[in-house]
Amino acid sequence: MWRIEGARITAGLARAFGDFGLAEDAAQDALAQALVQWPVEGEPRNPGAWLTAVAKRRAVDALRRGSGLDERYASLAAGADAGVGTGVGGGADARAGDLVGDEVLGLVFIACHPVLGRDAQVALTLRVVGGLTSEEIARLYLLPVATVQQRIVRAKKTLAAANVPFESPEPAEWTGRLGGVLAALYLIFTEGYSATSGERWLRPELADEAVRLGRVLAGLLPREPEVHALLALMELQAARFPARTAADGSPVLLADQDRRRWDRARLGRGRAALARSDEAARRRGRGRGPYALQAAIAECHAVAPDVAGTDWERIVLLYEALGALAPNPVVELNKAVAVSMAVGPASALRMVDELVATGALAGSHLVPSVRGELLAQLGRVPEARSELVAAAGLTRNERARAVLLAKAAALPGG
Repeated sequence: MWRIEGARITAGLARAFGDFGLAEDAAQDALAQALVQWPVEGEPRNPGAWLTAVAKRRAVDALRRGSGLDERYASLAAGADAGVGTGVGGGADARAGDLVGDEVLGLVFIACHPVLGRDAQVALTLRVVGGLTSEEIARLYLLPVATVQQRIVRAKKTLAAANVPFESPEPAEWTGRLGGVLAALYLIFTEGYSATSGERWLRPELADEAVRLGRVLAGLLPREPEVHALLALMELQAARFPARTAADGSPVLLADQDRRRWDRARLGRGRAALARSDEAARRRGRGRGPYALQAAIAECHAVAPDVAGTDWERIVLLYEALGALAPNPVVELNKAVAVSMAVGPASALRMVDELVATGALAGSHLVPSVRGELLAQLGRVPEARSELVAAAGLTRNERARAVLLAKAAALPGG
């Protein structure tokens, strides 16, 4: 229930009380109370409304405790008692979301206020809207946890100091905040597509929410090529979900997936969204942007009959274009994987070793996992096993760790 309602409740509270920190604390308090109370008393008839009401009361109590220090909070608390101006379950929240038309997406736009830098915008959105922990965000950014925590705290303080209104921006402001909004939705989807920690390989509820918000955003900004491109990327990637896990939740890697189980409706929607992106870019005299290039890579996989029949040469070219447009060590690593399929593992290993020499992705399991695969293909078994075991030790996802250890054990002499 929390996965379904959490973002909406937090969004409503943040809008109502104008305080991200208060919204997070109150929503989490409501969840904690539900975990204690529901097993004893049973699930309420309307669980979402129950969580909202409890969170609202916790927020009001917090405001009252500080009422002697801040008259504005006291006024908000009084309004909450009267059912006016709180926005949680009332008319104010609906009014706040009118311009964007979705309260969660509206909060994303608020968090992506230009008073914040891009990294702060995205980190705050991932925490408050996506519900990701500081540890999960740190792994997505490949940063220390303390750095992410400081970034989020500073973002909240900056919004408060700037007296940023907690209401949806005017349409004229949407495009100015679009970069942060797209980046946040992309990373929320990424965490859903491949969980950075825990016992689940996928977090489909996160991915589905990112797709839902992407569809709303495409309706708001139909002429923005990268909006359609991000939606295309998410639809094409999410289409694989039915085949990405076995019945017990264990991962099924791309080469072993039954492509008949891929969601054909989602594949169709994704390809149509990419076509809309290309058309919108053409009308503006532009080429493909970063999300469109990634969507084009996903489309190559979508139309291929199997791994062997995939157009790896085209994927390499698309990664080269993506690396030139948006340089990123993960892009270079993915390009190396494509090169191994198109040319061979020796060329790919040289690329990975060059990446290692730069110090990029240090501490991530991604580099040793790819390097281990390439070494295994080259017959360098002891080195391959060492790399795969090292990768297993670096990942915080239990399913990914099991896959890496199984690969290491399956090598000759394992």
